[in-house]
Amino acid sequence: MAIEHFHLTAEWPGGRNAVGSIDAGQLKTNISIPQEMDGPGIGTNPDEMLLGAAATCYIITLGAMLERAELPVASMEHTSEGRVDVTNGVFTYKEIIHRPVITLEKDASEKQIEKAQKLIEKAETACMISRAIQGNVALTLEPTLRRAEKART
Repeated sequence: MAIEHFHLTAEWPGGRNAVGSIDAGQLKTNISIPQEMDGPGIGTNPDEMLLGAAATCYIITLGAMLERAELPVASMEHTSEGRVDVTNGVFTYKEIIHRPVITLEKDASEKQIEKAQKLIEKAETACMISRAIQGNVALTLEPTLRRAEKART
């Protein structure tokens, strides 16, 4: 069994409305509580970072699966939405909605379209971040799968 190690260093001056920083190698940014939660809203925050981890894990996993299946992908786009419930001052990450838009080449066959649809769904369960939050945060897919209108030049 191989164990990969990831490291993050954080600096936090203290206090609820402070601004700190994180350094995780390629990710270096300020952190604070978002304005929506009455914080300073400087840099990123745990809510955005969880959404970013889930979204990037999903789209990278899906891209790799589509490539391995040798499907004729013309383009991939993706948006995700995180929903946080605030009840009685308690913040609970409730749901992440992934909205991938996958466009296959104009000449993609029905069989390729069906395979792509299966992989769009399978990528969610194959992503390690999705597996890590499973049972705690609802994960919803709202995919769009289509053929390109014109052949790529």
